[in-house]
Order: sequence, then structure tokens, then C-alpha cells
Amino acid sequence: MEPYLVSARKYRPATFASVVGQKALTTTLKNAVASNRLANSYLFCGSRGVGKTSCARIFAKTINCSHRTPDGEACNECDSCRAFNAGTSMNIVELDAASNNGVDDIRNLVDQVQVPPSIGSYRVFIVDEVHMLSSQAFNAFLKTLEEPPSYVVFILATTEKHKIIPTILSRCQIYDFHRITIQDMIDHLTYVASQEGITVERTALNVIARKADGAMRDALSIFDQVAASSGGNITYQAAIDNLNVLDNEYYNRLLDCFLANDVLKSWLIYKEIRDKGFDSQFFINGLAAYFRDLMVASDPATLHLVEAGDEARKELADRAVRCTTQFIYHAMSLCNDADLNYRAASNKQFLVELTLAKICQPLSPSPNKGSDGEGRLKPIAAATDGTTAIHAAPAPAPSVAPTQQAKPSIPAGNPTSKPITPNQPNRNARSAAAPQLSGIPRISIKHGVPSAATQDAEKSTSTRPQRNTPFSHDALNSAWETYISTHPKAQILTNTMRASYPANIDGNRFTVTVQNQKQQELMEANRPDILEKIHNALANDLITFDVVIAQGSDPRHTLNENELLQRMTAEYPALQHLITDLKLRLS
Repeated sequence: MEPYLVSARKYRPATFASVVGQKALTTTLKNAVASNRLANSYLFCGSRGVGKTSCARIFAKTINCSHRTPDGEACNECDSCRAFNAGTSMNIVELDAASNNGVDDIRNLVDQVQVPPSIGSYRVFIVDEVHMLSSQAFNAFLKTLEEPPSYVVFILATTEKHKIIPTILSRCQIYDFHRITIQDMIDHLTYVASQEGITVERTALNVIARKADGAMRDALSIFDQVAASSGGNITYQAAIDNLNVLDNEYYNRLLDCFLANDVLKSWLIYKEIRDKGFDSQFFINGLAAYFRDLMVASDPATLHLVEAGDEARKELADRAVRCTTQFIYHAMSLCNDADLNYRAASNKQFLVELTLAKICQPLSPSPNKGSDGEGRLKPIAAATDGTTAIHAAPAPAPSVAPTQQAKPSIPAGNPTSKPITPNQPNRNARSAAAPQLSGIPRISIKHGVPSAATQDAEKSTSTRPQRNTPFSHDALNSAWETYISTHPKAQILTNTMRASYPANIDGNRFTVTVQNQKQQELMEANRPDILEKIHNALANDLITFDVVIAQGSDPRHTLNENELLQRMTAEYPALQHLITDLKLRLS
């Protein structure tokens, strides 16, 4: 009886044409062999199970074949090919660097390099998992890798290219292997099933391919596992039961709940999932991936981004039609937040249930789209007690005669104490498209709601004529000093003003000279407040000033605490004795 051989070994590629999912790369290697343009060393990079070692063996076999086929494959009939197939070829040496990663192992390999091939033209050394070599082993390998004998070809394979030192990378031709696509896996598994006489459902092969995560070897191993458990009849249900995969049917049912705003039913489905033994974080990540697939399936141009078979893609596209882009964005964001907060949550079940409830919340249709309920959060209901919400857009004011327009007065400290009706005139509207509510004071982000006194001051300033009382330099200096004395807490500003009195008075304009840009920015920022006090003190609303930085002179140095203390103790030695006796220090 022939011994059983697992599918991963039985259906391991033996020719370039049988390599799954690496067509561009195998074509390049075949062209290199056909044109006899072979490098001394190659580096094959890629994730597990994508065909790196298989391609290395096929390449080694092909370059030693003496009667290659017209399409560039090995003939399997010459002495070299027969020795390779029987596993007795002396021209191909494989080294597992994971278990042979020391300097002595590399020196042994270097010694074997000196032996020429007995059959064929090349000796090929395949070093698997080369990133596991120690730094000393890498250094011992460098010289031989760069200048091997003409009959030697090195093929290095690794899953972690970033761990290989740059001096090794610079000596190799680098080939990057791609992850195997879902469709390529399904096609290859279909072929294997037909060869083995196993009946399969294509949806089951899609589950297996997704579980393999881009590795063909893993897909074949999973295929054997499911085939053994199902007795040679691989169904969709057998696949998800055996592999402990969360069925998309759960997510489809949840989507129906979300669109119907049924929170409690979504919680029942979540309980079903927990009862089957699935982890809550695994579930929430799966739900996020489901919404991501819905997003890319909503547009035919991005449908290929869904890693699934054609049937699964079509089903997702049909479901995506029912959802708006805004709804899917909202759901993806909520799932992502739940994943981020999952580890820190004390009640993880509640976190997931709250997330499901938020996704179920009814969304109002966009004003520009007649959607079926998803898309935007519902606005807060309009107030019914006679007041108008501050964020609500008022109705356009009817046109009235200018003589009839009057600005309503509002009691101080309660700007919204009176109801605002839609018929109030809009005196200060910036445009017809964006009217302002009449009677509501202007609000500054910095200063908040202005007081009644401030509003009266603004009103009187806007109505009274500008004052232009003549003033003297002494009067201006006096007003300047008054401002300084009335602002003791603004130390940086007042110190700057003490060092920069008004100068170069020209009519109603004067100059303030500061020492650096920071002082200039400070004076400019406080200009309105300073001018307001000067205007009132001198009864002149036309006074203004320019702030300039002193040119040609070094700014005065401001002493820090230590420098000031050193200067004082140098001038008053008794102070130093006092500090020493009392054991004082700067805090």
C-alpha cells in the first residue's frame, strides 16, 4: 500500500508553470535561464508558504538540465534531472539556517563550495531562513557570496528581509514573492480536489483560502484537515464548523438589524455568537472587516479589493447597495473605537453591546438624497417652549421699511430671556443665504458673551463722532504710565512698556521701539486695549502707534535669578553671610 502523502508535499510545484500565483517572477527566472544570464547569488523574500523554496529547487534543477523543453522547463529525463527527482543529486545542497546558524556551519558550507559539480554545469546552494544566521556567520559568508567560483549559485530564502544586513543584500539579486490571492488558492484547491476525488463546495474553498491568509501551503494543510473531518465531502458548513470560523451569515443578519434599527435583536445575535465560543474582540474585528468589504464592494471599480471568490463578492455588492457611504463610515468608526477600547474596558460585553446599539441608531436622510434612513444623525428636535435653539437656522426675515426696523433690547446677563420670532427684522445680516439671529449679541470665542456694559460701549462708540482733542507729549506719557500701573499682573507687557515709552510723535501717530520680535508681537496683540485706554484718557480717538524693533544695538540682557543673586552678593558681601548663616537657597 502506498504511504499517504499530505497535499502540501504531494502537490508541491515541480515546474515553473505549476507555481501558484507567482507568474511574473517565474517568467523572469525562465528568461534568465534561457539567456544564460545567471547571477552568482539570489535572495527570495516573501511570507510563509508562497513558494520560495519550491522556486529555488525548480531553478536549481532547470539550470543543470541538459535538454530543457522549448518553454524553458526541465526535461526530467537527463541524468541531472533524474538524480534530482530521486533526491541523490550532489549538485544541490540545502542548508537550514535556523538550525545551522553558526560560524562553523558557514565555514563547512564554504568548504563545499570548492568542490566542482560531477554532473551538470552548476552547484546550487539553497540557504533557507537565512535571516537566522548570526552576525559572525554573515561576516564569514560575505567574501564567498561576493566572489564564488563560476560554477556556484547561491539562493538565499527568507521571510524577514529586514533582518538581513545590507552588505548581504547588496550582493544578491532580490526577488519578492507575493501573497497568494484568494482566487488563485480556490482554483488550485479545486484542481487538487479533482485529482483526489473529493467533492467540494466553492464557498467552502473560499473559507479555507481566507483562513490560509495568503499561504498556499497552509491552504493545502487546511484542505486536508477539512477533507478528513468531512469524509471527503467538503461543504461550507463542514468548513466553518471544523475551522471555527465566524460565518458571514451572522454579519448579514446583523446588517439587517442595523438597517431596521433593531437594537435588541442585534444583541440576541451577539449572544448567539458568544454561546458558540467566539471571542468578543474577534467578533468586533470581524464586523469591522465586514463593513470594510461592504465599502469596497459598493463600487465596481474597487470590488476586486474584496479578498473572496466571485460568488462572495457578488453577494457583498448586492448588500452594499442597501447602505449609504455615510452609514458604513459611521459603523466602521464605531467598530474601530470598540477595538481600541476593548482591552481597557472592565465590562467587555457591555462595550460590544453599546457599539451595536450605536450602529443601530436611526439616521436621517440627507437633504440632497432620498435615502432609506441611513446617512446622517438625526438633528436635535426643535424646542417647543417658545425659544429657538442657538444652532438652528432662522427663517429668512421679511422685508420691512427701514423706518420700521428696530433692534430689540435684551436684559443684561440673559441674552436669550426673550423669545425670538421668525418675523424679527435682521438688521446685521451678512448675506441673504446666511442670516444672523436678530437680538442675539455677538459671541467671541476668546471673551464669551459680552456684558451689557460692553454692548452699550460698542453702541455708543458706533454712534458718537470721533474725538480729536490735541494732546502733549507729557499727557501721552502720563496715559502710558496709567496703563502700566493699572495692569500689575501683565508683567511682561508692562516691563516692555516701561522700556519703550512713546517717541517720534507726528500728529496723532507715535512710535514704540522694542528690542525683539517677541516684544513686538506682544505689543501688537495688546494694541486695541492700550489704544482704548489712551483714547479715553486723552479724549482723542485718532491716536495710534507703530511698533518697531531697535536696529544696530544689542538688546539689554535680562538677569535670571542666579545672575541677580550673584550681582547682589558681590555688591553687598553681608548678604552672602546672611544666606550662609540661615542656610537659604533659591527655590
